[in-house]
Amino acid sequence: MDMQRPSTPPHESSILHTQLHRSPLTPEQVKRIEVDRLKAKAIRDQREAEARTKNDSTSLTITSGNRTGEKKRPYSAISSVNVPPTLRDGRNASSTSGSGFRPLDDIQPARNFAKFVEYDFSKMTDTKGGFLSAEDDPHNRVLHASNSEEKPAHMTLQEWERHQLLKSLRDQKAGPFEPGLSVLKREGNDKCRECGGLEVDWKWKDVFGCLVCNGCKDKFPEKYSLLTKTEAREDYLLTDPELKDEELLPHLERPNPHKSTWNNMMLYLRYQVEDYAFSTKWGSAEALDEEFAKRETEKKRRKEDKFKSKLNELKKKTRVEAYRRSRQAGGGGGTFGDDIGRGGKHTHVWGRTIENEDGIGVKTCIECNMDVEELEF
Repeated sequence: MDMQRPSTPPHESSILHTQLHRSPLTPEQVKRIEVDRLKAKAIRDQREAEARTKNDSTSLTITSGNRTGEKKRPYSAISSVNVPPTLRDGRNASSTSGSGFRPLDDIQPARNFAKFVEYDFSKMTDTKGGFLSAEDDPHNRVLHASNSEEKPAHMTLQEWERHQLLKSLRDQKAGPFEPGLSVLKREGNDKCRECGGLEVDWKWKDVFGCLVCNGCKDKFPEKYSLLTKTEAREDYLLTDPELKDEELLPHLERPNPHKSTWNNMMLYLRYQVEDYAFSTKWGSAEALDEEFAKRETEKKRRKEDKFKSKLNELKKKTRVEAYRRSRQAGGGGGTFGDDIGRGGKHTHVWGRTIENEDGIGVKTCIECNMDVEELEF
């Protein structure tokens, strides 16, 4: 018996042997095979239709967390009208066809996982953050006072801008609000104190009480120039209470040119500052110069004393540090007070105390010429 081992691909001899023994199908066999195939297909379709109908009428049951069924459930299997609002799993709902209820629409997220909270502002009350409002105190005039800086509700933006422009011109007495000049009433008109003209600066009249025209202000800068608060304090030695007194020294406020958020710049009229400093406070310009020189000398003396004090402290630290380093290097030898030449104790014999150039008392040992500084408290 010839045992031939199978191989892949099979040998040509085995293929030829199989082809020789296989007979071709007859037409009746082919017809019967096709009829059996169609019958099997019809039975399979009928079983699938019955399973589909059964799934539509009854909901799928869940056992041990696994669904029984391989296909997707229809919407009718999960729709119900009696689903509680706290239900988190819509698969447990009983089927009710035609209700139009979607259980996932009424499921509310947990409070800790919600991204926002929806409030009903129509039911909320504005408590003004705990502050008193106009409704709380109807008799308070301050609360009911209108804020002139805010645009009223009945005004448009163009009307509000026009109102602000007219208010600015009214405050500056410029444009249509400039005081009129009458030629008939010469005795009643304000005149410039320098040239006698009628076109005086009304702003300076209201602030400084000075009647002067714009031409004379530019012509006499030594009298009508403006001084800052720092210049008046440093050059004329005036104090802050004197500069803040508007009855004593009136001032004009302007926005700070260095930074808009800083305090306003206070400007003073030069001749008014000089009249007060020379006549009232110091008596004369010479007395002001003497006081200024005295303060500068005192400032210089305090600065020199501070420098000398720091220099003396530095000298003491340097001497102690130099002696400590020499001891560590082995070049100092002995301890303080030893007589190095004779190998015994040395007793200092101090001389008379003499003040040096720095004004510090120094006494010298007669034998070893050691200097010691003395400080008197």
